[in-house]
Parts: sequence; C-alpha cells; structure tokens
Amino acid sequence: MDLARFLRTSQGWPYLLVPFIPIAIVLELAHAGAVITFFASALGVIPTAALMGKATEELAARSGPGIGGLLNVTFGNAPELIIALFALGAGLHEVVKASIIGSILGNTLLVLGAAMFFGGWNRDRQTFDRTAAQAQSSMLLLAAAALVMPAIYELIDGRGLPSPGSERVHYDSTVEALSAAVACVLIVSYVAGLWFSLRTHRDLFNPPHDEEEEHEPWTVRKSVIALAIAGVAVGGMSEILVDSISDAAEKLGLSEFFIGVIVVAIVGNAAEHWVAVLVALKDKMDLAVNIAIGSSAQIALFVAPVLVLMSFVLGPHPMPLVFNGFELAGILLAITIANHVTGEGESTWYEGLQLLAVYVVLGIAFYVA
Repeated sequence: MDLARFLRTSQGWPYLLVPFIPIAIVLELAHAGAVITFFASALGVIPTAALMGKATEELAARSGPGIGGLLNVTFGNAPELIIALFALGAGLHEVVKASIIGSILGNTLLVLGAAMFFGGWNRDRQTFDRTAAQAQSSMLLLAAAALVMPAIYELIDGRGLPSPGSERVHYDSTVEALSAAVACVLIVSYVAGLWFSLRTHRDLFNPPHDEEEEHEPWTVRKSVIALAIAGVAVGGMSEILVDSISDAAEKLGLSEFFIGVIVVAIVGNAAEHWVAVLVALKDKMDLAVNIAIGSSAQIALFVAPVLVLMSFVLGPHPMPLVFNGFELAGILLAITIANHVTGEGESTWYEGLQLLAVYVVLGIAFYVA
C-alpha cells in the first residue's frame, strides 16, 4: 500500500496532521501567540499518539498474548499520562485532574455513544458480550467509589472542594496521605485486573476479530524504534501544549478546567476514539465496548493513581484526589449510565444518541462553570 493510499484510509488520517508537529515547534521557538501554539501542539499530539498505538499493537502481536496484552494496557493510555506528567510538573493540578475526569467522560459517553449511534444507525440492534462489559463497568464503578473519597473527606472535615477556576490548591497532609493510600489500593486492584483479564479470563476480554486487510507485520526492532520516536514526539508536543495552556485559556476566555476536561482529554485519545467508532461501524461491538470502557478503567485504576504518587516528586507539592463539584457529578453520572447501558448486552442508535446528549450537556455545564 503506497503512502497516498494509506493516508486516505481510516487508520492513516491521523498522520495527515504530522505537519503540525514542526509547526508547533517553530511557533514555540518564535514565541508566537499562545492560542495558535496551543492548537498546533494539540493537533500535533494526535499523529504521535496514533504512532504510539500502532507501534504498541505491532509489538504486542510479536510478543504473544500474555506480554502483548500487558503492552497494550500499559501503553494504551501513555499519551494522556505523558501530557498529564508535564502539566503536573508545571503545577497545573486542576488541569491534570480535569484531564483525568475528561478522559473517563470522553470514553464512557462520547466514544461509546458515537460507537453505538453510528454502528447502530442502519441496524435494528447490535450485541456484545454482556459479561465482559459488566466486568469492566464494575471495575470502573468501584474505582469511582475510591476516587471520590478524598473529596468527601474534604467536604466533611476539610476546607471544601476546589472551584472550577482554581489552578492549584494546597491541601493539608492528611488528605494528601489519604489520596496516596487510595492510589496504592487502586494500583493493587489494577494489577489484579490485569491478572484477571490476561490470565484467568483471557478469552472473555480478547474477543476474536478478523482483520480487513492483510499487511506485513513490523519487526520487533521497527516497533521499538517507532515506539521510542512516538514517545519523544508526544513528550515534545505535550511540553509545548502545557506551556501554552494558561495563556491560551485566558485569551480564549475559557477556564483551564474546561480546556483540561474537554480539549486535552480528547486530543490525547483521538486516534483510539476513532478506532472504536470504526469497529462499531463494522458491527464489532465487543471490541468497541472493550476500547471505550476498558480505556476508562485504565485511566481510573492506573493513570490517576500514578499521577497522584508522581506528584510527591514532581511539581510544587503533592496533588490530592480532591475533585471539584462538576467533576464529581460528571464521573458519577457517566459511570452509572455506562453500567446501565452495558447491562443488557445490546445497543441501539438511540442509546448512543442519549449518551452523546449527556456529554454535550456536561460540556455546556463545564463551559459556563
């Protein structure tokens, strides 16, 4: 397959945005406007994330089901983690927490909703494995219960929740210790989930799906080199993105909270989001639901606790898991809805439309916050 043909395919479109990588670098070095630099770097993240996903997929295919599954779940959310680490180092704690919530909302409402809507538009209904979907939804619900506890502690016995307009709030050592303990429990749960999905119940979480086009597999060396290049590129784009967030938000008249929960969360997942919708169009709802709900579970059980623990060595002070009221409402509503719509093992286009409607309503609320 030649380059021009590949770029016109469903998997090749993210690489059309590659020119934005040097454009973002030039704009940053030239100290151009924050708004144009922000959007250029945001668009530049998309092809680097797509390359990281492709390299991980090829390396996983060469590594066997056990190691391959571990690679997929480890690097599946690497772009979001890298962006958040740079924001953490810059002290943008509320942006980091907003991006965590935004990634969960984006997967459970936007991606799952789009997959159900477009996949079910010309079909009476689509079916998927109810047991696998409910297992992942349950993990997500239990993770949410843990994630909200530091905020509940602050509401009852602390200084209250942060406002959506805050950039960083310094809480006392008690809630920092509580957040660290919660993070450790979530990571233990995540490791147990890996054992459950990759060893004892592997067939449940890896449904067979046919490839539409045969292609020559990458060598291990090519995969590793591509993964390293993608990691460096994501890091570079993330640094530029984070450096421009504050000024861009001010000039656009948007809060850093809105940019974190909507914009940053979407660009880090854009390539993966498209894959979920694409496979739903091909009536492979098992895979679509696995991508949407599974990615949310990874964010809640792995990315969020890792960021909490890393905040003890990165940035001005530790970042406790104290979310603002909009974030708490959003995550609880989204996960409750996700548990409900995956409970029947089937979906229709109208259910997808309802999920998208909830995401739009939350987005409007976040905009005016």
